[in-house]
Amino acid sequence: MHYQNIYLRALEPEDLDFLYQIENDSSIWQHGANKAPVSRFCLKQYLENSLSQSLFESGELRLVIVEKNSGESLGLIDLFELDNLHARASIGIVIKKEAQGKSYGSMALKALCRYAKNSLLLHQLSAQIADSNKAALRLFYSCGFTACGMLKDWIRRENKRYGDSMYENVAMLQLILSE
Repeated sequence: MHYQNIYLRALEPEDLDFLYQIENDSSIWQHGANKAPVSRFCLKQYLENSLSQSLFESGELRLVIVEKNSGESLGLIDLFELDNLHARASIGIVIKKEAQGKSYGSMALKALCRYAKNSLLLHQLSAQIADSNKAALRLFYSCGFTACGMLKDWIRRENKRYGDSMYENVAMLQLILSE
């Protein structure tokens, strides 16, 4: 799956160090479900399992975003919660800090949307993005996703200044691929 200056490829056993770096970057934990470090052992097992199951068996597909010229791994993009009956899936993306702000996320998202429509024959994609993640919201809106709902007080954030918890809304976005 190529798009302009990037391509998307399947995970390989050699991606263990890159996965370890991404999954253990605590600065991005606030945007996802992971809230704790992940061991190399667990990631190695994840890689072994993901390499032996198809998208249709596991319901998820994780791809590495690679810069065409250098071959550098820039981030990860995921399809998950695949629903064949209704031809839809959820999508998530993470770009490593050094590669952010260089349009790699937009290229990867467009490549995956094209793949989802043309190869997987999906009808729609969805994403859930915290209100505070302005960069991700801009990215998804720029690629044609539209707001379709708001989950009020959906995720808990630790208020480091006061030592208590606060809650944040999450925007629900979707893209109809058949339009």
